[in-house]
Amino acid sequence: MRREIPLLITLVFGLFMIVQYFIPHPTVNLLAGQLQGWAIIVIAFSYVLGSANILRINGELVYRKAPHWPYKLVLVLGFFLMVIPGLVGGIKEGDFANDRLFNNIYTPMSATMYASLAFFIASAAFRAFRIRTWQAAVLAITAVLVMLGRIPLSASIWKDLPPVVDWIMNVPNTAAQRGILIGAALGAIATGLKVILGIERSYLGRE
Repeated sequence: MRREIPLLITLVFGLFMIVQYFIPHPTVNLLAGQLQGWAIIVIAFSYVLGSANILRINGELVYRKAPHWPYKLVLVLGFFLMVIPGLVGGIKEGDFANDRLFNNIYTPMSATMYASLAFFIASAAFRAFRIRTWQAAVLAITAVLVMLGRIPLSASIWKDLPPVVDWIMNVPNTAAQRGILIGAALGAIATGLKVILGIERSYLGRE
């Protein structure tokens, strides 16, 4: 029964959340809203459990002085440095946690991390744009056109370059993005149906 009951709950509530879209009744909508509120509460508790798990795992590594334990120590100290002032002083505009810690420390560090990713992206792009096939040639030519078309001197290079780049971004690029989104949506629907029907049981843990 440890596995049958969770599967039954998932089946009943999953089917109800699908069917409620086709039953425009106030009682059904109210019950669906309450279920969604419960889901938000469960998600909030999952954040607490996830944070506790991070502290437990990294705390043990620091205590045993495992390899790279100083990085774990920085993670633990940073966690408390952000959480404690926020709980004590709040996170409103003008508070210490918001202005000094979040705006002046966390935000610049995040920007630095994403800026450093640009070098890795450039390296990956260089490897991807090696012209070995005609598909790679199309990708490389398109990328060069788009990059040249986005710079301020693009019209000086070729007066029709900005309209060409706009067409590439609005037509082929948008079509590809929509295809990816449709594929991702179909994948999400298939995964949801597998969970509801009990085919996908990884959320129950190991047998």
